[in-house]
Amino acid sequence: MDDLPIKAPAWQTNIDSLTKEVSVVEPPRLVMEAGPAAQFAWEEFYYGQIRNEHTRRAYGLAVRRFLQHCERLGRELAKISPRDVATYLDALDYAASTKKLHLSGLRHFFDILVTRHAIVLNPASSVRSERLHVIEGKTPEITVVQARQLIQSIDITNVVGLRDRAIIGILIYTAARVGAVSRLSRRDFYDLGDQYCLRFTEKGSKSREIPVRHDLRGFIADYLRVSGVDYAEKLSPLFRTTVRRTKTITYNRMTPGDMGRMVKRRIREAGLPERLSPHSFRVTTITDLLSQGVPLEDVQNLAGHADPRTTRLYDRRQRKVTRNIVERISI
Repeated sequence: MDDLPIKAPAWQTNIDSLTKEVSVVEPPRLVMEAGPAAQFAWEEFYYGQIRNEHTRRAYGLAVRRFLQHCERLGRELAKISPRDVATYLDALDYAASTKKLHLSGLRHFFDILVTRHAIVLNPASSVRSERLHVIEGKTPEITVVQARQLIQSIDITNVVGLRDRAIIGILIYTAARVGAVSRLSRRDFYDLGDQYCLRFTEKGSKSREIPVRHDLRGFIADYLRVSGVDYAEKLSPLFRTTVRRTKTITYNRMTPGDMGRMVKRRIREAGLPERLSPHSFRVTTITDLLSQGVPLEDVQNLAGHADPRTTRLYDRRQRKVTRNIVERISI
């Protein structure tokens, strides 16, 4: 009897599906009309130099929209001027931070065009963006009391509840981004002999090892035992989707979107403000540690920030002081 073909799990086909998705992205019309050098520069910009999927999508969209704008104006690629770039940015109804991202993408793209001799000068290099000075991030904070309420509200009599408690526990007790939690594989939770650890792959392909505290270790262990993932292949996903409402674990990896929707659902069920998000746990953890006098450098290391100024954006201690002050206004 002939062997039947074995269907590979979905987590093994991610690369193939991503390749198919990327392969259909065609250069903008102005790039195609500018000749081989411009087309090579586009491929180098979109496929070669930008390794982060999210940055590739954001920069690619920014450049494509700008070139469509120039096409409507009747501009050729080589005749785009700094004025075209500046007036386009001024007309965008976006926040200053988003405009800075668009300008960064344009500068990067035109730099490559100059390098490949498709154009003479970079029209975006002399354009200045709006000054942006951020003192505090916009992500809403979930309080310590609310976080405890959320954990306690989860029904852990089934595997889905155990999975969700483990995910939320990791978000709280490691300050990891939801994307890094989604990328965890079975081998990324391991015993060093005296300490269990999680190994995260963060933005920029940075790898970080974070110790697991005792209660979080219990959350993860309970999920692994009931789900059967404890005996799965090392490269298989740690957190997996379920089949609709059957509470049956599949082989498919939970995406950051899956986890975000799960957290939002749990927040609603716990009666907490719906504006809270998975990133809110990161804000709370950083603020809580700084409030306890933990050195900024240590908190920065836990959060995986390259710059301490980024860590300070998550600090909500000043907001609490301001709240106390406004409550004292006697009018």
